[in-house]
Amino acid sequence: MTESTRPLFSGAFTALVTPMKQGDAGAPKVDDDALARLVERQIAGGIDGLVPVGTTGESATLSPREHVHVVKLVTEVARGRVPILAGAGANNTAEAIELTRACAELGVAGTLHVTPYYNKPTQEGLVAHFTAIADAVDLPIVLYNVPSRTSCDMAPETVATLARHRNIVGIKEATGDMHKAARIRELCPPPFAVLSGDDFSLLPFLSLGCDGVISVVSNVIPGELARLCAAARDGRMDEARALHFRQLALSRALFTVVNPIPVKAALAMLGLCGPAIRLPLVPLDPASAHGRAVAEALRTLAIEA
Repeated sequence: MTESTRPLFSGAFTALVTPMKQGDAGAPKVDDDALARLVERQIAGGIDGLVPVGTTGESATLSPREHVHVVKLVTEVARGRVPILAGAGANNTAEAIELTRACAELGVAGTLHVTPYYNKPTQEGLVAHFTAIADAVDLPIVLYNVPSRTSCDMAPETVATLARHRNIVGIKEATGDMHKAARIRELCPPPFAVLSGDDFSLLPFLSLGCDGVISVVSNVIPGELARLCAAARDGRMDEARALHFRQLALSRALFTVVNPIPVKAALAMLGLCGPAIRLPLVPLDPASAHGRAVAEALRTLAIEA
């Protein structure tokens, strides 16, 4: 791959958790100090980029003010050392445009936009929604398809239509469907980025010539996910395969219940942040079967803070 065809966003990007601590009114509030420490750990670990305020960052339960605050803090702490792809999606097109404008003013490298949830737009509606955002703000946009959470599935042909817009530069494809991933890659060659949105499917994605991952697991092991992507990019597939299978047990543990409950528990076990999470999600009980599975995965990999 030449420099002219290398995607703007490639490698391992962490879908960053939003650490929280108990607030005065009882509801958890954003823990700025813990967030700054997590960003520094990610960068020191060799991560390729960061995605604040996606699903893993509890975007659904952050207020617009908190949303912008988290993006601002992550951008300031990163200081340009890695690209920031900020979550700015919404099921209200006007709201998504306003979030994108706010993120652009903070100097992010781009924004990530999930398909509108609950509304269940048609494919024509998806084209209109994402085009309106891309027309309104001159900033690179990565699409995000995760029908298991949104009840809205974006077809590869719709992705190809949107890829013609100069500001729409990639997709996070989180179906785990290799037929779909292959079709998107076929219709959308580099430099359009095709990123796995599912740690389990990362190696198959890379083998299809896709470009990396927006990862939950890299919250815990950023260096290993970055090395996995680099090995595949450089044709060292035996190394990539070994790294992929090494992280699978942790991947299973971090998806025993809905994300981001287990990954927050894992980071708490490592002493990197508290386990607090916003309702309607609740923290993972370390003594439960799921909690013990997370702890065992951390012990097996000898992961340290």
